Amino acid sequence: MAALRDLVELVRAPAALSVPGDAVAGAAAAGGLGPRTAGLSASAVCLYWSGMAANDWADRELDAKERPERPIPSGRVPAAAALGVAAGLSAAGLTLAGLTGGPRALAVAVPLTAAVWAYDLKLKDTPAGPAAMAACRGLDVLLGATTRPGRWWRAALPALTVAAHTYTVTALSRREVTGSGRLLPAVTLAGTAGVAFAASEVPTGGPVRPWRTWPARGLAGWYAAAYGAPQARAVVAPGAGNVRAAVGAGITGLPALQGALIARSAGALPAAVVAACAPLGRALARRVSPT
Repeated sequence: MAALRDLVELVRAPAALSVPGDAVAGAAAAGGLGPRTAGLSASAVCLYWSGMAANDWADRELDAKERPERPIPSGRVPAAAALGVAAGLSAAGLTLAGLTGGPRALAVAVPLTAAVWAYDLKLKDTPAGPAAMAACRGLDVLLGATTRPGRWWRAALPALTVAAHTYTVTALSRREVTGSGRLLPAVTLAGTAGVAFAASEVPTGGPVRPWRTWPARGLAGWYAAAYGAPQARAVVAPGAGNVRAAVGAGITGLPALQGALIARSAGALPAAVVAACAPLGRALARRVSPT
């Protein structure tokens, strides 16, 4: 039987700190931030963990060559157990979505679950891989917006922003074992700058509210610095170590981006709560790798 620590490593448990902010950002944009957001965030976390376990199950033969220390190839977690964990967490995520948000939430959670499994089993190593993973995180944001069905469309821009960030992280992650040329991190760095700018701009059409504008810009700047610096180092020296560090920074730095998006709609307090997951995630990443 696998030990708890091995299961924590299998699902990259601390990396899930980057997940709840997606649903919170969606709910905040739609004007539906409330108790149900917690249940939808928990659903998204379960689906994220499911994807991590399914990823390692699908990659077990490749990991035996490239990353033999991982839980499955090292023998610490049997392959069948990893598949069972992935399936169980998917079921838990769908159940939480249904109990929390009913049919509206399931209308997003079902395609989200399908996208997670499609990425792990079919799309990951294809040109469509980064876009598929980006779609998963964008759907996370829209899942949170189901708390206000008549205003879900307000979450479209935050969903696209999070999806664009995820695209850059996924594109880099495909070179975290072999390293890359300088072009890839240079392109993702430019993309990161665009994402940070989009997150820092409060939507037009209403009065300027400094208690939203300045927190959003500050958190967007924090995100750009935390994720941009490792990418800049990878541009200079694009070896596997620097690329892997950039990927880790993209995962653990996502709460700062989510915080910027939340501040635009809901102000500084909920944004600060979500953004606080960024330093916590970096600290935990020293114990359990997020990649």
